[in-house]
Amino acid sequence: MLSKEKIARINELSKKSKSAGLTEQERQEQTALRQEYLQAFRSSMKKTVEKVRIFDANGDEVTPKKLKEVQKRNNMH
Repeated sequence: MLSKEKIARINELSKKSKSAGLTEQERQEQTALRQEYLQAFRSSMKKTVEKVRIFDANGDEVTPKKLKEVQKRNNMH
């Protein structure tokens, strides 16, 4: 995940854009930081989803075949 400093900077730039506006350099920085944040978020979400196992009401595993293949390839289950 992103460092606390980078997240604080994203928030700072967001507040400034709403009040006084951003310079071109700040807009570019904001875009780069947002892209970095999204990449980290997506990576984290993907890892979480790949670890999921799904069970029905009877306790039978009904994890989709494609997900099971990913888990097997990554030696997770």
